[in-house]
Amino acid sequence: MPNEVLLVLSTFPDRGKAQRIAEELVAGHFAACANVASAVDSFYWWKGEMETANEVLVYFKTSGEKFPAFEEKLRELHPYDMPEIIALPVVAGSEEYLVWVTKNS
Repeated sequence: MPNEVLLVLSTFPDRGKAQRIAEELVAGHFAACANVASAVDSFYWWKGEMETANEVLVYFKTSGEKFPAFEEKLRELHPYDMPEIIALPVVAGSEEYLVWVTKNS
């Protein structure tokens, strides 16, 4: 997984927290890039109850090598008890961009 590029998804309770955490993760080189998306409507089970929430989705780009440190830092900063952290391997993309992600995360 060392040279692998990952797309990591995580949701946040509001735009301010999403932006602040995204900026901190990029500034600390835990991720090369973060895109704070528009609000999403989330439906999920939590503690036996069906819940709904307006959340903000963030797309992070990082390397497989940096993912353990990225995950640890995101858990430390995230306001949720159990944050969504889903890492998807990037199987294809612009070679220049993928090299840039690896060098900057």
